[in-house]
Amino acid sequence: MGSIGNLNDPRLPYNYTTRENGTVDPDDKRARFQWVSEVAYKNLHRIVSRGYDTTELVEQGYGVADMIFIDFQARIPLIEEQKMLNYVMIMALEDGLSAPAIMSRIVAKSNAILTQAVGASILSFGKSYSAYAAFGNMLKKYVDKAEKEGKTLKEMAEVLVNECKNDEILGVSDLMLDDPAAKRMLDRAEKLNVAGKHIGFMKEVVKIAKESSEGDVDIDMLGAIGATMMDLGFSPESTWAVLAVTRAFAAGAHFCEEIEREPLGKLGQSLTPKDYYDGPEDRSVPPLYESREASHSGLCSTPEELKENIEKKKELKGSGWGIEEEIHVPKRLDSGEK
Repeated sequence: MGSIGNLNDPRLPYNYTTRENGTVDPDDKRARFQWVSEVAYKNLHRIVSRGYDTTELVEQGYGVADMIFIDFQARIPLIEEQKMLNYVMIMALEDGLSAPAIMSRIVAKSNAILTQAVGASILSFGKSYSAYAAFGNMLKKYVDKAEKEGKTLKEMAEVLVNECKNDEILGVSDLMLDDPAAKRMLDRAEKLNVAGKHIGFMKEVVKIAKESSEGDVDIDMLGAIGATMMDLGFSPESTWAVLAVTRAFAAGAHFCEEIEREPLGKLGQSLTPKDYYDGPEDRSVPPLYESREASHSGLCSTPEELKENIEKKKELKGSGWGIEEEIHVPKRLDSGEK
């Protein structure tokens, strides 16, 4: 074989022209990669989750809520805990024509499969909708801080409200002033004797927020569900996972209805009349040789000019300049900052 490029370079760790063809035997000198899991295993005869045979579980009468506790917490829940989780999931399952439901319907119109539509629906969950992980981590941070610093939940609630009063994940807002669902959930948790420090802390947060707010506020579903799930022993991330899948059932129902009730959408079929447009009036396109007269440079020569330019761009909807986004910058480990 003739020389090709550097394939015959003597510095190579092997002779390329005499290398092996076909399958090479495994290298027994190092451990082979292998997926392992303490969640579950499956063989020809059974599926076992956290040590429990799932067939035996359902034969004994255990349900989905019990299985969620087993998967995420490796334990069979108390009857009261199982009832509370069922309560939470049913309350979270359907929310009418909310943004996630509409996302599922929009994707359905493009003749996509159900899992694509449901996936789009779940991906539309953000900090202002179903922010259970963000809320739970915030709650955990301040509850842990209270224990570490020897403060009461009331004292730490004041700290939380002062630091996060305007945060949309606070769990306290004006969303449910006329809807008793969130307060009923906490009452249900107390009646079942599953309410713990997280619900207790959230009640203190609500009191402080009411005192310091200019308008009427009360606990909302994010605060009620998030605190209840944490008192049931679920982590912020597992709470998000459980409720996202729960919500997927509703998104699937909306997908099915959209397919059965409305025609599919075709590319270019939808028209957007000028009545839906509120941008600049129609204007003629100048000939290319006259474009300099209508062109404006985006370069700025001074900080003041840059600031003025940005403020003007903020008024241009759809430019992205009006979006304010917090970016967390991790501190360098070698900087000495804490």
